[in-house]
Amino acid sequence: MIFPARPESEQIAAGDAGLIQIVDAAMAEAAKKSGSWLACRPGCNQCCHGAFAINQLDAHRLRRGLAELVSTDPERAARVLKRSLASVVRMAPGFPGDPVTGLLLAGGEEAEKQFADCDDDEPCPALDPATGTCDLYAWRPMTCRVFGPPVRTHSTAVGICELCFDGASDEEITACLVDPDPDGVESSLVEELERATGTRGMTIVAYSLAT
Repeated sequence: MIFPARPESEQIAAGDAGLIQIVDAAMAEAAKKSGSWLACRPGCNQCCHGAFAINQLDAHRLRRGLAELVSTDPERAARVLKRSLASVVRMAPGFPGDPVTGLLLAGGEEAEKQFADCDDDEPCPALDPATGTCDLYAWRPMTCRVFGPPVRTHSTAVGICELCFDGASDEEITACLVDPDPDGVESSLVEELERATGTRGMTIVAYSLAT
């Protein structure tokens, strides 16, 4: 018997689920290595303020998460959507890209400068101001998933939260270093998704949820 191919979105979702397992396993190992050096705790949300770029796979995942939240907790989903729409309105006048589609300017120093000038205090719309936790935690972008412990990004750069590893030596930080996606699964999935949808480029959380 020949079974019909699954819809493209389901294939992407399946691939994304595999990516999340890889990344979450790496970050669990990083947290284990980091021990008390790691300051990240529920309610610690400094990193949830200030807009940051996410790719189309992140945006796709967030929208799936919001759709699921609509079915499981419609009131909470409505609050997330309301915060997203309000954030878009506040950011639209100085948005460094297309304020209609939410796509950021593509590359270049001017694009980076404009994005850096966005409101650093703008809270992520997924952040519940009452609890200080993320309403879409299971669906959060990769940037959020890997932020905190020392991780290797773009082959050479090492990212780490400024609140973590306070007073640690370079050797102690390096000992906890992980590469959350050594095989580049994310980039392959992003390319596949962009080909399927025809939408290319980076965006931000608020636009992903509001549109």
